[in-house]
Amino acid sequence: MADRGAIESWLTDMDGVLVHENTPLPGAVELIAQWRDRGTPFLVLTNNSIFTPRDLAARLRASGLDVPEESIWTSALATADFCASQIPNGRAYVIGEAGLTTALHEAGFIMTETDPDYVVVGETRNYSFDAITKAIRLIGQGARFIATNPDATGPSAEGPMPATGAISALITKATGKEPYVVGKPNPMMFRSAMNRIGAHSETTAMIGDRMDTDIVAGIEAGLHTVLVMTGISDDREIEKYPFRPDEILAGVHELVES
Repeated sequence: MADRGAIESWLTDMDGVLVHENTPLPGAVELIAQWRDRGTPFLVLTNNSIFTPRDLAARLRASGLDVPEESIWTSALATADFCASQIPNGRAYVIGEAGLTTALHEAGFIMTETDPDYVVVGETRNYSFDAITKAIRLIGQGARFIATNPDATGPSAEGPMPATGAISALITKATGKEPYVVGKPNPMMFRSAMNRIGAHSETTAMIGDRMDTDIVAGIEAGLHTVLVMTGISDDREIEKYPFRPDEILAGVHELVES
């Protein structure tokens, strides 16, 4: 495990680390600028599979964070990367939004309801009973079941909303088949991110705000792990887990060098 001085590349979670409800957290603007000025390889990671990197870059820009789209890695990109590595130019039935369908298209996949290799479930705001039924039947006929991420709920202004994990659970209950989940806390997401920027685990750090996804996956991927307290983790939360991050910081402002 490298100490911070040996770190050459950075992976960072987005929500709760760099932004909170479309407002940059203290130090986020300066940290991104520091990495870009120094040519430090970095990727901003998100388990949300709704948006394309271009959409996310535009959203971050609107909130004051200048992150180029090639520096954003989503669970949709990681999922497309994984599927293409298993069955190049395969066929997929997709429940999801543009972030997922675009990623799979660009990875060479054909979207189809007929004899797909994969049923891929991601985040969407409009879950359709018909689409879920079709997914259940295709899995019953032998399609492999993939989910972009395990999050059971996602945030909204009115409160929590059901997310990919909840819909996957419904399909699992109906088929008896568990999905292979590519996003955090599967370290696969970090490995594909590191491949994207040519990084090595011994010299890469992961910044996150959640022990149960960011930190555990970072540890399993062999990364230097940095927990920031700007998200949902507090001291009691940290004590619950049998593993520890390498560093605990108040926020990303502590990583900005003056």
